[in-house]
Amino acid sequence: MAFANVTRSGEFGFFHGLGALVEKFRDQRRRNRVYRQTLAELKSLSNRDLADLGIARSMIGAVAMEAAYGK
Repeated sequence: MAFANVTRSGEFGFFHGLGALVEKFRDQRRRNRVYRQTLAELKSLSNRDLADLGIARSMIGAVAMEAAYGK
């Protein structure tokens, strides 16, 4: 008499790959939201406020990029 057991874990296969892809997409959307929000908030500050923070207006994009995506 022969027995066949098939055990599948959720770590492999199509659905795991799809779940990883969805999570990557969500993470990218979160990071993009942080970037856009940081950019908008820094752009709304006056030159004096930016100087108090030690940020030149030309650095706003780089600061927002670092806040969202790291170095």
